Amino acid sequence: MKKYVSLALALVISVVLAACGTGNGNSGSKGNEKTLTVGASNVPHAEILEQAKPILKDKGIDLKIVKYQDYIMPNKALAEGDLDANYFQHIPYLKAQMKENGYKFANAGGIHIEPIGVYSKKYKSLKDLPKGAEIIMSSSVADHGRILSMLEAQGLIKLKSGIDKTTATVKDIVENKKNLKFKTDIEASLLPKVYQNNEGDAVLINSNYAIDAGLNPVKDAIALENSNSPYVNVIAVRKGDEDKKEIKTLVEVLHSKEIQDYIKKEYKGAVVPVSK
Repeated sequence: MKKYVSLALALVISVVLAACGTGNGNSGSKGNEKTLTVGASNVPHAEILEQAKPILKDKGIDLKIVKYQDYIMPNKALAEGDLDANYFQHIPYLKAQMKENGYKFANAGGIHIEPIGVYSKKYKSLKDLPKGAEIIMSSSVADHGRILSMLEAQGLIKLKSGIDKTTATVKDIVENKKNLKFKTDIEASLLPKVYQNNEGDAVLINSNYAIDAGLNPVKDAIALENSNSPYVNVIAVRKGDEDKKEIKTLVEVLHSKEIQDYIKKEYKGAVVPVSK
């Protein structure tokens, strides 16, 4: 009798273990279908991923999209294994986060560029900015070099020669003829509200937040970053995962003509697709 009870108990335990599975994080499979969990900013990243979802479905990948409003949690979630990948950040920010937090991440592929824009309710062009004008920009230091390089290209300031301009800060300004004042303590997602409240003389806003707030970077910005910007938004993964079949398939789909045509049509220059 004890023998039969033991056999029955062993069978129950094996069934329970099979039901629970042994996967890590949110990745897994349903039969032959693989589940891929990707964190993304609402706009345009999550919207682009939604377009890729049915294509990936046909390739046996069930794409789960987790939306984030900030720039900190997506990397933390990726490092902790809650995500298989994230899609919200450009290369300089990714490198800065890896250095600052010790993240072991890899760039699985660049997808698009979001030209950063200058917005003002008071002036119609950068040339109209008065002496002593207040320029409000993101508190994200990884964006400062990008913003300052843009202002330098527009002839408003000059940066130290010989420096890596992607890491430039306001301390690297060597010429500022209009004596522009820089306010750099505003979290990036709040910049559209700052602009709507008519604060400062000009506000530099990342295109994803501008679009999410109902702004059209091409029409509403008084100046827009050149589309050949090196600030490419990428699919980031834990180091070693960039060669996984599902990750490679995700990048291939996002580089497909169907998705790139969607980006061009939907965002009309405010988001520019790349294939590298």
